[in-house]
Amino acid sequence: MKIAILTDIHGNYPALSAVFSDIDSRGDIEHIYCLGDMIGIGPNSNEVLEEIMYRKDVTVVSGNHEEAVVKLLQGEDTLPGHEMIAEHHKWIGKQLKKENIKFIENLPQTLEVEIEGQKIFITHYHMKKGEREIIDEAPLGLKLDARYEGSPYSLVCFGHHHPVHYFKTNQRVYLNPGALGCNEHAIARYAVVELQKGTISVQLIGTTYDNKAFLESFEQLNVPDREFILKAFHGNQLERDFKDGNNI
Repeated sequence: MKIAILTDIHGNYPALSAVFSDIDSRGDIEHIYCLGDMIGIGPNSNEVLEEIMYRKDVTVVSGNHEEAVVKLLQGEDTLPGHEMIAEHHKWIGKQLKKENIKFIENLPQTLEVEIEGQKIFITHYHMKKGEREIIDEAPLGLKLDARYEGSPYSLVCFGHHHPVHYFKTNQRVYLNPGALGCNEHAIARYAVVELQKGTISVQLIGTTYDNKAFLESFEQLNVPDREFILKAFHGNQLERDFKDGNNI
């Protein structure tokens, strides 16, 4: 059985559309697991959620951006660690349609599934006593083995940290396919996992797409914190491409 793993779409509908088109063209992907952070950073949160909700082959867990926006919509304090982007999350919350808010309110934080006798843990971020853990900037398979010691999983799928992480240890496979919607280039990342009894094969995929209109929409829509977002999460691509094109 083949499944697709994707994470951290971050309101980038053109990237998600390119990935879904690529998945559908393969014809042998039986299910898709989305590891959260569908919204925030990018402005297309409604479009992303509706595309995911429309499909019958996608299972989703929540990420910290869903949790942060829901807390604000419910009149609670900002999710700890997200104070600097609270205004951005408030803006996202105002854009969301009621049915899309209801969808993210009811998402689980984690899932456990079994495919071909292999137990899989689906999460946005590693948890400790029910609390999300700070990103490890230098993750290693052995570190993750210590974190998941004694667990029954053959495969742990996670996101949150935007770079790709793929570790295969004597204990299990750890997979973060990398952020689908945030990249310094017009590349949308995801992974295909083939599961057979006793074996797990992973293919990391980068799908190219046209992101110019998406990046230009930040200014057109007056997205809060857009200068920081375009620099930190998209590598200032418009500015960079302009300079390259004009030989500056």
